Amino acid sequence: MEGVLEGFAVIFLVVAVGFVLGRLNVLGPDAQQVISRLVFSAGTPALLFVTLTESDFDDVISPSLAVTVICTTTIALVYIAIARFWLRRRTGDTVIGALASSYVNAGNLGIPLTVFVLGDAAYVAPVMLFQVVVMAPVAYAVLDLDAKKVSGSAWKRVLVPLRNPITIGSGIGLLVSGLGIQLPDLIHQPIELVAGLAVPGALIAFGLSLSTGWRASAPSPAVDLTLISVLKLVVHPVLTFVVGHFAFGLSGTVLFAVCLFAALPTAQNVLIAAIRYNRAVGVARQAALITTALSILPMVLIATVIPA
Repeated sequence: MEGVLEGFAVIFLVVAVGFVLGRLNVLGPDAQQVISRLVFSAGTPALLFVTLTESDFDDVISPSLAVTVICTTTIALVYIAIARFWLRRRTGDTVIGALASSYVNAGNLGIPLTVFVLGDAAYVAPVMLFQVVVMAPVAYAVLDLDAKKVSGSAWKRVLVPLRNPITIGSGIGLLVSGLGIQLPDLIHQPIELVAGLAVPGALIAFGLSLSTGWRASAPSPAVDLTLISVLKLVVHPVLTFVVGHFAFGLSGTVLFAVCLFAALPTAQNVLIAAIRYNRAVGVARQAALITTALSILPMVLIATVIPA
């Protein structure tokens, strides 16, 4: 319980730095966009590269990964079905909403919580792998195609997503890891330094966005935020418990870990993507804020019900 609260405190303090900088207008009116682009184009690709090259695939390829894939994909598809066929949302807005409903804050909050609560960051590896290798590239590919409205040959359509920094960073990381290549320090250390931008940069950008108030230029539909919050904080952890325990026989620390990660709030990276592609920025901002504020409730319940 104490570890959960400590992890949240770390996150809130860094977000507060961005909020104060924004309120004092220290960085200027375009700071949020500039930092978001820096995180998206350099920090996050470097972090994904470093994470994948240092991952132990024996810990990653596990029943926990299967549970994560099934439950996260289900939540995203449920949102997509409702948003497209009932709410009639545009493609880009639907993608951002699906990410807000299912893409958890595994890097910014999951890693500190794993270290503080479970004492081993390896538990979060399956979540990060699925989000890095599958969710992010697929989502960014759709957003690229939606934003650029690429026409022409099928080959040209395929090449557009491959130019995405997230796809490039994760792809090279998997290649290096799969081939067992040991990079010299002269190459690895600069990449690791740039990777250090990702987490604080995303949190500071989030704090900067909050300094202008909760609402974007256009108010976000309450139905979208309600749907995202319920899927993220209620349906996702409950579905993970049911699938993990009854379908895969998980128990104890492993079950606690996958359920805890499912209850994590919407990742700030979703806001970074929304700003980058100018799609559902208000929804992404408010979803991250609301789910971060409320996620302590399901996490405390999980910590109480499931013995670690």
